[in-house]
Amino acid sequence: MDITLIYLDFPFWRAEVSRIALFMGGIEFNDRRINSEEFQRVKSKGFLDDGTLIPFGQLPVLVVDRISIAQTGGIARFCGKLADLYPKDDDFLAAQIDQFIDFQTDVFNWILFSGKDVSEKQKLLNREELVAGELKTKLKMLENFLSASRPWAAGSDMSIADLALWRNMGWLVSGTIDGIPKDVLNEFPKIKSICSLVDEHPDVVEWISRTYPKNYPRGSFK
Repeated sequence: MDITLIYLDFPFWRAEVSRIALFMGGIEFNDRRINSEEFQRVKSKGFLDDGTLIPFGQLPVLVVDRISIAQTGGIARFCGKLADLYPKDDDFLAAQIDQFIDFQTDVFNWILFSGKDVSEKQKLLNREELVAGELKTKLKMLENFLSASRPWAAGSDMSIADLALWRNMGWLVSGTIDGIPKDVLNEFPKIKSICSLVDEHPDVVEWISRTYPKNYPRGSFK
């Protein structure tokens, strides 16, 4: 099987959940990273410069034996199955994992749209309001939903749900989002515990050392 994962050259959760799943599973793949100029052309044309199909003009895209697959969740589930980080024959556990993947999209959208098409001052005010209001409420719901009796988000083992949670929450506490403080997770020990377990996993540590830029602000869960 010939696999290429296409995304921009930075470790955002939408790509990292599948990149790391493939790496952890020992699955060979081409980690193709395009620049922002080519991505702008992709959004209008629907193809990479070499003609590779990018359905819907969005990234990430997974190309398997020359067939393009779009959308973060679909790609993550496929890669998770290959790497034994997503169930092949347990539909109930799969649904439990899916809900955490979809939650990361919700978090991203709240932050993105709180700062879209407004002044920098208004963006900051919007995000401060978001942190104190809806984001805090949703993170509290997530915290209460996580089990106190198991270390992972869903099931008894690490899954793509944990990878997605770790990387998206890492972005949240990285200090790179205007208006989002680094201590935004301090009230949520179960979320931080899952993120710390992923952060310290030997395969994740190795992936970070191989691919992350030095001093990349990926956030701390201590």
